Amino acid sequence: MAQRTNAASPRGARSRVTTHAGFPSWSRASKNASLAVDFAGIWICTFDAHHVFRSSHSLLELWAHKDTLRTVSKGIVMKLSIKAVTACAAGLLAALSLPALAQDPPSCRAVRFSDIGWTDITSTTALASTVFEGLGYQPVTTVSSVPISFAGLKSKQIDVSLGYWWPVQEKAITPFIESKSINVLQPPNLAEAKATFAVPTYEYDAGLKTFADIAKHRAELDGKIYGIEPGSSANAAIQKMIATNQFGLGGFRLIESSEAGMLVTVERAVREKKWVVFLGWQPHPMNIQLDMKYLSGSEGVFGPNDGEARVYTLTSPDFMTRCPNAGKLVSNLRFTTQIENVVMQSVMNKEKPAEAAKAYLKKNPQVLDQWLAGVKTYDGKEGLPAVKSWLGL
Repeated sequence: MAQRTNAASPRGARSRVTTHAGFPSWSRASKNASLAVDFAGIWICTFDAHHVFRSSHSLLELWAHKDTLRTVSKGIVMKLSIKAVTACAAGLLAALSLPALAQDPPSCRAVRFSDIGWTDITSTTALASTVFEGLGYQPVTTVSSVPISFAGLKSKQIDVSLGYWWPVQEKAITPFIESKSINVLQPPNLAEAKATFAVPTYEYDAGLKTFADIAKHRAELDGKIYGIEPGSSANAAIQKMIATNQFGLGGFRLIESSEAGMLVTVERAVREKKWVVFLGWQPHPMNIQLDMKYLSGSEGVFGPNDGEARVYTLTSPDFMTRCPNAGKLVSNLRFTTQIENVVMQSVMNKEKPAEAAKAYLKKNPQVLDQWLAGVKTYDGKEGLPAVKSWLGL
């Protein structure tokens, strides 16, 4: 199971393969094609190679010299028993042909995700983690605020975040992008998102349809605007509107709370037909559960086209090169509002994110085709059939 929380292989001295002029020390080449073999390295033929093949680094070194091994197997070595060398080379080549080791080093097995605590990101992180589990990885998720998530990516304590909402978080992330301490993957993992002020439909029908209308209904709204968790970029944008009296919002009070806390307040207000203005977004089950409308006339406060948004995947600066196979899966991830709404609905109904994600993938395995294109298991096998088998499909 993936963990939700807040190693390189050992290489003994005997499993080192040194090089000389581009060849391993046990196979130095000369122009006349004869090979003077370093007998200190012939331990490989005693099948101390067992130790070599337990190290992915050593295997890669040997694989880089596979042509030399084939040369040995053809009998070009003049100063050793051909029979002995051929047996050695045959054993090595057979082992090299086996897809028994991971493409990624051991340090990549525990893929470290950041979940910024928004239900959409909790859901997409659970989906990604479930697929990683099926591939034989051991994903770990840390729940943290947006600023702490960015700091964790920069310090390489976090590998991946699926939760960069543009443009809401753009100002906060810009310094990290400019310093190249966070990598933003293109294209976005979700292209049809939205985040802006919303109200219940009964308020909209009563005349609260634009940002400029909010101040006209100050009394009904009790001078309050409901945001999300402290430290979020969305709250900062709201606070700036209040501080600068944009749209006449000077004197309003921003009420900060968790996503869940904000939604409880809104749902209570709707039941009692009270007035409330809050930060809404999609994908999110609130769009199904609440009879609500988004306000227009935002003048780009939450992005172009009255809150049009995209969600991007972030990685630590070295993750894609350090963990190319895991990075391939991460870069393949594409979501839709429909996918996220279904999984989020289950999560908000108290189902564990991992269970909700696994149930969705069992019912909708077709999404795996794109996500797993070109992706292998941790031990180097084909990824798609392995994950389907792991899901019981």
